[in-house]
Amino acid sequence: MKRTLIACGLGLLITVTAPGSSHAGPGHDHGDAPAAPSANGPQRQADGSVFLPKPAQRQLGVRTVVTEAAELPRTVELSAKVLMDPNAGGKVQPLNAGRIEPGPRGLPNPGQTVRKGDVLAYVVPSAAPIERSNQAAQLAELRAAKALADKRIARLQELADTVPRKDIEAAESEAASLSARIAALGSGLSSREALLAPVSGVIASAHVVAGQVVDARELIFEIVDPSRLRIEALAFDAAIASNIGNATMALDSQRMPLTFIGASRSLREQALPLVFRAQGAALGLLAVGQPVRVFVQTKDKVKGIPVPVASLMKNPANQTVVWVKTAPERFEPRTVTTEPLDGIHAAVTSGLEPGDRVATQGATLINQVR
Repeated sequence: MKRTLIACGLGLLITVTAPGSSHAGPGHDHGDAPAAPSANGPQRQADGSVFLPKPAQRQLGVRTVVTEAAELPRTVELSAKVLMDPNAGGKVQPLNAGRIEPGPRGLPNPGQTVRKGDVLAYVVPSAAPIERSNQAAQLAELRAAKALADKRIARLQELADTVPRKDIEAAESEAASLSARIAALGSGLSSREALLAPVSGVIASAHVVAGQVVDARELIFEIVDPSRLRIEALAFDAAIASNIGNATMALDSQRMPLTFIGASRSLREQALPLVFRAQGAALGLLAVGQPVRVFVQTKDKVKGIPVPVASLMKNPANQTVVWVKTAPERFEPRTVTTEPLDGIHAAVTSGLEPGDRVATQGATLINQVR
């Protein structure tokens, strides 16, 4: 009986102290306002710097590099394109107009490896009907003359004892001449021109299909050696040709060294062509005619700080900036002046001091923090 009374008392107490809606005390009602943002996340400070906690730095993959001042070569960036080496590439063109026929292994495909002397295709010469009929008539006359010459030789050989030897030899010579003329004219009517590979390499381009009619000197195939390519850059300052110390080509994140071959002595598009030889394993990524950027390092020097190109960002005022790590969780933007270096790095001539820690990997994400 006593336990029953205690249970009823507890139930009544819960009903009184826990109504359907509860109210916060004075000063604790926040209404419908959204929750305040966490102060521990990445955020842009009032002075333009970025607060980036260590966990966020690890998630964004932020990496920094300590800068060092050095005497760097003054570099000029030039527009260039990839060309085939004339000693390791070639073009296949027919000497006569005609119809294309596949070679012994069919028409080659782009990228297919060929060897020097391989038959790539045939060109069946085209001739007007009147021309072919004239050749056929001439061939018929020669065959008739050859038949008469053979009969005359047979008769002379039967009379070899009474006929001079020189007459027999003259008849034989005439018959041989007629045979050669018949063979030459017959081959002219049914012959076809074989298109041979001038060098060993791979097919860079193919411009025909089976049965296509082509003109004389029309480009049919291009063959290149991927391990031997040339780069042609256009320099609008002719003095660069005599002041080249080194040259590189930037391809994605790779840097390919170039060897200077020589400069042309005639202008093209008001610029002086400079020819380089490409080297390195990245040659397999190049194609003939591909536009590239060449960085020509002159013999002149400039004092600067090399930094990766990935570190260079743009601020809202369209100024070039880099993000410098001034504290374990704080990055500041520094406005800098740069010059090209090698396509992978740039030379900072002002705005940085030796020993600054510049953000390289993840700099783009830091620049996006608001």
